Amino acid sequence: MLFKKETRGGQAGHENPNVEAEKAVETQEQGQKAPEKEQKTAESSSPGAGSEPQASAAPEESLNSSQETGAEPQNDAAAEKREPAPAEKIAGLEAQLAETHDQLLRKAADFENFRKRMNQEKQNAIEFANQSLLLDIIPIIDDFERAIAAGEKATDLVSFLDGVKMIEKRLSSQLESKWGLKRFNSAGEPFDPNIHEALMMEKSPDVKEAVVEEDLYKGYFLKDRVIRAAKVKVLMPETPGDV
Repeated sequence: MLFKKETRGGQAGHENPNVEAEKAVETQEQGQKAPEKEQKTAESSSPGAGSEPQASAAPEESLNSSQETGAEPQNDAAAEKREPAPAEKIAGLEAQLAETHDQLLRKAADFENFRKRMNQEKQNAIEFANQSLLLDIIPIIDDFERAIAAGEKATDLVSFLDGVKMIEKRLSSQLESKWGLKRFNSAGEPFDPNIHEALMMEKSPDVKEAVVEEDLYKGYFLKDRVIRAAKVKVLMPETPGDV
């Protein structure tokens, strides 16, 4: 029994140096690895060159995001300004329609008033067109009244006749100079159906064509227009068959 114990004790004593050697090797390897881990940990924790792009990229991303958020409201406002809502369009069109309708009514009323005024002025122009002419004739009527009053008491008919001739001459000259009314004589002139109206005709061997022998009623021009044809007696040439 004692031998076995010593044998085990001898084996135990023989194994202890190997175990201690292995432990020494492991301790040495761990000592070599510890500085490498500390160096890696320091590199990862310290702000190095690798962290700078990330830091610089963050402001750029925030700037882009702020620009995008600022541009979106502007685009929305421009879109709303370009394209108003249908209700707003309808309201605007209704307002324009109401304004146009009001303007149309006003124009129609103005035109109706203008038409009435023009009709009234036209009627007045027709009714009072001869006012100036009549104002020129009134003094002549006054002269005739004075001549008639003087003729009732006059004994000298020659003087009375001269006064009437003066009144007639004054009237004729005033109508011709101011109003363009001209009296024309036709006696001895060839007959012209445009300005003459034959009331009487007589055959005569002394004429070769129709000739006015006498003015029964004088003819009148108003400027260049015949307003009354002369009423005349006409001499007609004889034909060979006339006896």
